[in-house]
Parts: sequence; C-alpha cells; structure tokens
Amino acid sequence: MRIGIIGTGNIGASIVRALSAAGHDVAVANSRGPQTIPAELLVDGARPVTPAQAVEGAEVVILSVPLSAIPTLAPLLSDLPEDATVVDTSNYYPGRDGADLLPAGMVESLWVSEQLGRPVAKAWNAIGSASLANKGTPAGTPGRIALPVAADRSIDKQRAMALVEETGFDAFDAGSLAESWRQQPGTPAYGTDLTLNSLPGALGRADAERAPERRDLVVGVFSSWLGAGVNPDAQWGVAVARLICGGPAGAADDSTAEH
Repeated sequence: MRIGIIGTGNIGASIVRALSAAGHDVAVANSRGPQTIPAELLVDGARPVTPAQAVEGAEVVILSVPLSAIPTLAPLLSDLPEDATVVDTSNYYPGRDGADLLPAGMVESLWVSEQLGRPVAKAWNAIGSASLANKGTPAGTPGRIALPVAADRSIDKQRAMALVEETGFDAFDAGSLAESWRQQPGTPAYGTDLTLNSLPGALGRADAERAPERRDLVVGVFSSWLGAGVNPDAQWGVAVARLICGGPAGAADDSTAEH
C-alpha cells in the first residue's frame, strides 16, 4: 500500500521502519522538513517528504504526533479521498497537551475524528515505544504481544489490523471508536504488553472514571525516578503499568516478560 506517516518520534519511527521493511511504499514526514528525517529510517526504502507530499495519493495516513498537534493537520487531510484510512496513534497527557484540551470524559479518538472531520482508526497507541521498537515477533510466536485496534468503518479496521500484524504484533478487534477509551492511558490494556489471550479481559476491566487518576499515577512514578537521575528500562515501565493499571494480582498476563 501507499502509506504516508506524519511524525518521526519514537512511535512513528518504529512504524516507518517496520512497514517499509515489509515492502510498503512509505512516505515519511515531520514538522521540521524532509532534510531532518534520520537516514536510519530510510534504509528500507521509506522516502523523506513534506507532510503534504506524505498525504498525496496515500491509501493510509498514519498520524504519530502529540494529540495537541492534531487540529493543525485538518487542512492537510481535507482533500484526502473518503476511502483513504487515517490511523491515530496519539494519547492524551494533560501535562504535555494541555489540561483543557479535551472536554471532560471525551474519548480521545472521537475528538480526533471531530477535529479532522473524517473517520479514523485507533492503533499502536497502547504500547510503549521501547516495546514497539524491540518486541515485535513473527505471527505464531508464543507470547506474541497483542495490540487493540478500534474503528467504525470496516475498511479502516481491516487495514489498520493488517498493518499492526506487519509491525510484529497480534491485532485485536477492539470494537468501535467510541470504545477506544478502553485502550487509552490508565487502563489495563495500556502499556502492559499483554498477549491475545489476556488483552480482551484487560479491555473489559477498563474503568473510565478511574483511568485518568491511574494515568497520572504512572506519570508521577516515572517523573519521580527521572527527576532523581534514574532512567528505568522498558520492562520496569511495563511492570509499573501492570501494577497500577492492570488490576488485582493475577489479572494481567506476564507471559511476555521474557521478550
């Protein structure tokens, strides 16, 4: 497929590498210009372009930018064909995006869809950047991590799930976009690296009222250690997310700890 990817942060960079290595025609852009795209992202054929060029002719456009930057992309996507798929990978963090960005209780990707004026799929938002970069495995690998994908249109869901699989993870149909709050920060499915056996239960245990509190607790734990000059490894981060957001002991699946 012809895929445009906007954003070259940790999440976007991993998606660029995986999908270009899988043979897709990938055009990658950021806000600073094609000349700033790291050469390491281009080794498998991805092309550095402007955001407008990334969108032109794309069947799928993947947005990997902070949630607060989404409204600035609306004009860019206004001429995208109706049958093209837009994938939102973002998450809401008030300390970064602004405490008043979202109305209280608003589902993040419903807000994204409203801002862009078109349907979107939600994918790759529920995994940490280190796990996305390092824990992808071939289909059928025991303990393979699963990622939720939510969308309202079947074509969007099918495309997003297929691409998630190609990045090295089992794709799970997480329902409609209105249900995508179950994979947002502070929920048992977010950042906990679960397998396909355990992900559905984690999504089902999500608590919309308490998720923001738990999200902020996780951020606070990370901030405390980073402030002390300690940079914990990725598996420590998974353990923290499981402890705070995963539910009672035994509720989260730790079968992926060895990956």
